[in-house]
Amino acid sequence: MESLVALLKSRNLTISSCESLTAGMFSAAIAAVPGASGVLQGALVTYQNHIKEEVAHVEKEIIDTYGVISAQCAQAMAIHTRELMHSDLCVSFTGNAGPGCMEGKEAGLVYCCIAGEKGLKTYEFHLSYERNRLREEVVKRMAENVISYIK
Repeated sequence: MESLVALLKSRNLTISSCESLTAGMFSAAIAAVPGASGVLQGALVTYQNHIKEEVAHVEKEIIDTYGVISAQCAQAMAIHTRELMHSDLCVSFTGNAGPGCMEGKEAGLVYCCIAGEKGLKTYEFHLSYERNRLREEVVKRMAENVISYIK
């Protein structure tokens, strides 16, 4: 995360997150880096569907049509949280860490999205790690993806 924070600082960019699957792990990892207060605007943990709707403003129609484990939900989470936090970038995380199926979708299916001035970049992962290892891996991968998005 040190390289992400350094890059954000060097580009004078701010970041926020909207996290379901990761329950705040991404923002906590950023906050662990000295100087993170210069780039981290804030984060939402939207573990329950009604919080996604009421706080992150994910449209009920998206959840009803595609489910919370979907690219569409990840995109709405990132777009609306970026607006809410007034950040340059927002990263969202939603998926099924397992162990069983959810919404008829297999464990290990994850969707993330970066929203920024360059538009949306959406990621779909199919991972087969134990629950918490999967969450850590997604945080790591998305930190790398944010660096690539910025560059």
